[in-house]
Amino acid sequence: MAEQQVCHLIWFRNDLRITDNKALSSACVNPQAKVIAIFTATPQQWLAHGVSSRQITFLHQNLVELQQALAQLGIPLICQTMPDFTGAAQWVLDYAKEQHADALFFNRQYELNEKQRDDWLVKQSHSLHIHAFDDALLLPPSTVNNQKGEMYQVYTPFRRAFITQLTATDCRSLTAPEKRGKPLAIECTQPLFAHVATDISPQFKAGEQAARHQLRQFCRERVQNYQRDRDIPSIDGTSQLSPYLAVGVLSPRQCFNRLQAENPQLLDYPDSGAFTWLNELIWREFYTHLLVAFPRLCRYQPFIQWTQHIQWNHSPDDFDAWKNGQTGYPIVDAAMRQLNETGWMHNRLRMIVASFLVKDLLIDWRKGEQYFMSQLIDGTLAANNGGWQWSASTGVDASPWFRIFNPTTQGQKFDPQGTFIRHWLPELKNVPDKYIHAPHEWAAANHIQLNYPIPMVDHKQARLNTLEAFEAGKRNSLKVE
Repeated sequence: MAEQQVCHLIWFRNDLRITDNKALSSACVNPQAKVIAIFTATPQQWLAHGVSSRQITFLHQNLVELQQALAQLGIPLICQTMPDFTGAAQWVLDYAKEQHADALFFNRQYELNEKQRDDWLVKQSHSLHIHAFDDALLLPPSTVNNQKGEMYQVYTPFRRAFITQLTATDCRSLTAPEKRGKPLAIECTQPLFAHVATDISPQFKAGEQAARHQLRQFCRERVQNYQRDRDIPSIDGTSQLSPYLAVGVLSPRQCFNRLQAENPQLLDYPDSGAFTWLNELIWREFYTHLLVAFPRLCRYQPFIQWTQHIQWNHSPDDFDAWKNGQTGYPIVDAAMRQLNETGWMHNRLRMIVASFLVKDLLIDWRKGEQYFMSQLIDGTLAANNGGWQWSASTGVDASPWFRIFNPTTQGQKFDPQGTFIRHWLPELKNVPDKYIHAPHEWAAANHIQLNYPIPMVDHKQARLNTLEAFEAGKRNSLKVE
């Protein structure tokens, strides 16, 4: 009787690539093994987590590209739709049994629900060998700790320890696996999973080839000026690779290795554009490490507990004005309209609009966090939560709560001629540069009626109101204790 062929399952999640994929590479080590790729779509869980329709569409586009790439290697991709993570994990176990699989390979996800799903699956796996890998970060969570063995709560010492460890770690990227037989024919007559297809900005082309091309181009042509250009929203100064990192079309190792290949001495020049971009990659790591160390961050809780006692403004009209780019502050409104139309926003603008929502309108940061997730093509829980808690002064290493961005001076500093503002607010196209950040002053002086709202709050007064609200929240927390 002939021996049954060994069968390996590779379960794709937010790692939609064949290059530098630890789980896929390991599943393919045995040249005799039959390898089957699987993906579980979980629409109800995505809805519960507020994942945007843009990101789901982008995920599907890249899943189609992945299926084609795997087919060229002789590996089929099976996509199964299940309502939620619990159903997905059960289906994986059932499918493994049906295929007489010997082993299941996957790359770890670090969010609370995803971790609970994987823990349950491991307990239920019995004779199925589980091989889980840390693939989504340069360094795994819980490996960069302070002298007490605890997670850092301030970014700068974390970065120092992180870089020291990174230089001693093998971060080389893995090549794509060898072909395992004849290419498979793929018929793409139906979507791999049902979803409402949403228009995506043409700047985000699906597939590894497009992502790697953008990475190479950025590291060769724009990273040198990144430190200077990254805060100017009217120019193409950022990498715009975050959507690819979010769904795993690129790995952070690929980013680091390409950056270092083009800038071999980057660690010796902390003021360089290359080091500044590496710094952004490390912020991404910092926020994910925090999520694992402090699981309450996955439950919409602030890191600084006393901020739970702040009395927020619950006005739906104020929130709608912010969402729709109708606040009367041009840089805020232009940024929100960019988000609503493209699903992406320049990082400096993310800080400005977040500060405005929390510190000028005194609206709960969690409403902004959830709205961002509902719109962003690059939304991830760790980075989105970390950014919002930084802006709201509720998180670790947050901006001090008494430091409040002035939306007018922020606009003057980072869009001095109003180039970005005029692109997204065509109703202000005739306003002179001098007045573009306070258009109603010009309109009043020239007796012109603008089709643009007057500022919804006075920033100076709003700042005082916010300071008082935070101080009162701190006082109230002491009373409770």
